[in-house]
Amino acid sequence: MKATIKDVAKLAGVSFKTVSRVINNESNVKAETLEKVRHAINTLNYQPNQAARNLAAMQSYAIGYVYDNPNAYYVIDMQKGLLTACHERDYELLIYPCDASSESIAENLLGMVSRSKLAGLVLSPPLSEMPEVLSQIAESGVPFVGIVSGSAPDIAEGRWVCVDDRKAAGQIVEHLIALGHKRIGFLSGDHSHRSTLERERGYRDALKKHGLVDDDTLRFDGQYAFNSGVEGIKALLSLPEPPTAVFACNDEIASGALFHARLHGLNVPQQLAIAGFENSPFSLQTWPPITTAAQPTNEIARQAGDMLISTIQERRTGKDTEKTKKERYFCPELLIRDSTRQEP
Repeated sequence: MKATIKDVAKLAGVSFKTVSRVINNESNVKAETLEKVRHAINTLNYQPNQAARNLAAMQSYAIGYVYDNPNAYYVIDMQKGLLTACHERDYELLIYPCDASSESIAENLLGMVSRSKLAGLVLSPPLSEMPEVLSQIAESGVPFVGIVSGSAPDIAEGRWVCVDDRKAAGQIVEHLIALGHKRIGFLSGDHSHRSTLERERGYRDALKKHGLVDDDTLRFDGQYAFNSGVEGIKALLSLPEPPTAVFACNDEIASGALFHARLHGLNVPQQLAIAGFENSPFSLQTWPPITTAAQPTNEIARQAGDMLISTIQERRTGKDTEKTKKERYFCPELLIRDSTRQEP
């Protein structure tokens, strides 16, 4: 089996960061430590990733944003936030859409880093939530920041912007419960995204907290798409005892549900309350406008870019990278609109 950078660190009795500094020819490594690491590299016949060596050999002032997400509004907001961070720090931004399901996705990303002479990467879901991809990028020594739902993955070399989807989803469902709803449907997004799982956990947390039955028939497995909302609400409304309220995993799903409900003569919110998530333009392009959780994607991206650039600069100057916080947190806020609001 091919040796990894973690194997080298273990044999040399040093940290992953120290091995990375030796590989990248940084000057702040003691001679004794340098000798131990080089001996471990030779013993294990470890071959550092070429992308990492190329990265260390230059002073690049460009970062990459890598994504596989069909939601154009999310991607645009991410780009805006990252561009703000780059302009503030005199960096350039390269946008790289990709296919996260490709078997060679990690190799493709590292090859792109090398060819484009990038100093680091920002990853959004689902790429930021794929352990194998994260491990290979970490092993290469390429600095990266991942935007994730819930808690940070157990990859010490990365930096993370964490979004508390679970808490925000719970707040939405508690809002629906406070309005008197007892049968609340859940329209999920793709299960390859941790945000789907976290939002479903928040939904179930709220039901449990208020002693409501967690009925499997009220949950519809779908995708982050308008048509999924149409199909989902169609299935839920066909139940012998349909829900009086629905929480959708994002605003695009919610708008599909709202479209179908109104098309079939249902009064929203009097007969069916509908809530979404993210506060995307979809939530305002419907009638009535949709209750949602305001997720500050632009600011999340700006913080991710700022964190990545700080990490890159600290590595170059030999400063302790612990100065840059490893995690930053956001919790989307409940935004009540007419799709759930009832007249007094």
